[in-house]
Order: sequence, then C-alpha cells, then structure tokens
Amino acid sequence: MRIGTALISASSPADVVAAAADAARRGLDSFWTNQMPGGWDPLTLLALLDERPPEIGTAIVATYPRHPVTMASEAVTLQAARGGLALGVGPSHAWYVEQALGLSYASPLRHTREYLEVLRPLLHGRPARSHGVDTALDVRAEPPALLLAALGPKMLGLARELADGVVLTWVTPEVVAERIVPAVAPGARVVVGLGVVLTNDPDAAREQVARDFGMAGDLPAYRASLSRSGIASVADTVVIGDEPELTRALDRYRDAGATDVVLMPFGVRERALDVVSA
Repeated sequence: MRIGTALISASSPADVVAAAADAARRGLDSFWTNQMPGGWDPLTLLALLDERPPEIGTAIVATYPRHPVTMASEAVTLQAARGGLALGVGPSHAWYVEQALGLSYASPLRHTREYLEVLRPLLHGRPARSHGVDTALDVRAEPPALLLAALGPKMLGLARELADGVVLTWVTPEVVAERIVPAVAPGARVVVGLGVVLTNDPDAAREQVARDFGMAGDLPAYRASLSRSGIASVADTVVIGDEPELTRALDRYRDAGATDVVLMPFGVRERALDVVSA
C-alpha cells in the first residue's frame, strides 16, 4: 500500500510547494491537492512542484467548471512536463455547481458518464466525440491515472467502467472492504484520503473535528454514504488518537484493500507524517 499526503485549503501556492518538498524528503509515495470553491487551481499548483514525491495527484478537480477537452489538454500538458500525475475528478456537490457556478446539477451521474466518455480517450491519445463534435488532442503523453470520486453504487459502477480507480474520503476500513473493493474493477486503484488528528485528548479532538467538518456530513453524497454504513458523523471516519493508533489504522486500510492512503493531518502535520516517514 502506497502512502502519501495531501495539503487541503492551502493559504498560498508557496505552502503547497513546501508541503510537497517535505513529502519528498520524508520518502512518501505521493502528494495531492484539491480544488476548493474559490480556491487555488490544483493542476497549476502541481505544475509548480520541483521537489516532490514520484506521484502527484488531484483529489479532486471538479468536472463542471472545465470542459472535458480542456481538462484533457491541461492534464496531458502537466503529465508531459512533470510526469507522475494521478488525475482525480468528480462532479463535486450541488450547492457549489448551482450556487457558485449557476449551472444545473440535475443529473450528476449522466454528466459524469458523458464527461469520462470524452476525457478518457483523449488522455490515451484517441479521438472522442463531445456534443456531436469529433475532437482530438494534437499532443501526447503517457496517460495519467484517471480516478473518480465515487461512493454510491451507480458512481462506483461508472468508475469500474471508465476509470482506473476511485478516490475517496470520509470512509472507514469497513466501507472500503465491504462496499468499495467489491464494486471496482480487479486491480483498480482505491485511494483513501484519511483525516488524522494525533492527540493525547481524543474526546476533545473528536468534538473539534465534528464542529469543523460536520457540515461535510450534510452534503447528500457523503450523508448517503455514511448512512449506508451506519456511521453517525464524518468525525467517526477520522483517525483520532496517538501514533500507535495511526499505525493500526493504516494496517486496517491495507487489509481492507486500499491501494493508497493519503494522510490529511488536521492540526500539526509533522506529528502524523513522522509516523509514516521513510
């Protein structure tokens, strides 16, 4: 199982550059960033990285703001220039698409299928058809891994058909073993973004995580996933405790079938990353 780390909600591009360099010095396998509404562009941030682990990834880039041909061109450019790209994509959430972008979120599953049917062949140097128009890229690179944010059965089925794996968050080892691994294709990537708080006061930390991130559990995709598994709060998917607890958690995710765990430390990053440093 590969171990990486992510920097979410970076205050500046310099913070991302520094975090990626730190991950490389620690011998981690990957470094990831994401697209926050109104935030930095993740593909541009990854293009800035000189010192970094072998793999760089997005978890995720939202599909609605970018045409799939544009996404393909940007990803192929980054792959040719820097290499080691894992392109995680997903439809994001209704509140963002509708309220921030002014677009319809009426059928995210259909949107995602149509999007991947254009994006995937373009990443592999093949032509595609978008809205009745034949299109192709004139540039080529080794295809990046294409990962889909998928938690529900239908989106997991789409990932099995049209992606190289899935990128997940707010999931437990039991969810990975019982719902994710059986649904994806054999050999597919199962990348788990894992929130971590190393602390000597787990009860207080759990309350803090619930306050800071509880709203994520109200988003329909996450709420449905948590409900299917009988999980009350996103805080119940976060590793909260000491260093041995994190080590045990990583073993549980490995046994569940995760191919990658991407640590997202809440609080002091160094303490969590020290546990997994080479």
